Amino acid sequence: MTWSFGGLCASFRGLLHLDDPPRRLACALAVGVFISCTPFWGLQTVLAIVVASLFRLNRAVTITGIWMNLPWFAPFVYGAALKVGVLVAPGLGEADAAPLEILLRDPRALSWATVWSWVRGSSLPLLIGSVIVGGVAAAVTYTIAFVALVRRRRAQPPQGAQGGPGSTGASSPPVA
Repeated sequence: MTWSFGGLCASFRGLLHLDDPPRRLACALAVGVFISCTPFWGLQTVLAIVVASLFRLNRAVTITGIWMNLPWFAPFVYGAALKVGVLVAPGLGEADAAPLEILLRDPRALSWATVWSWVRGSSLPLLIGSVIVGGVAAAVTYTIAFVALVRRRRAQPPQGAQGGPGSTGASSPPVA
């Protein structure tokens, strides 16, 4: 068994399926971004692998998509999701805002019962809002990724092309 760098690169490219059409790669990235906006912390990687496998998407690109929601963006993403969820379904968040107001007014009132009451009351608006925020983020991601991939592929010469001066792009026959 011989080892070659070119063979390793070809195997790695085949493993990642980066030769997939731009629409499939952009879709995989968008699905990952959508999953990253869901409130299922700790399960997002597993969820991304399962969804990518079910829809035969590139797993590595889908996981890259979930990593785009970095921890310092998460409060903004989930805050926006909660706000959107309450705006879309106003009856869900109004009655359950009392425990949060108590916590904000008097942090010493923090107890498991108060936190559990707030989590129960805010989980449905958060889920609804994260679906909407995630859908918008996925659509934007798909569009940007698709355009970038198409432009990059157009700018690159075909894989077998020789890039030297005076070259016609055709590879020369092997010398025996």
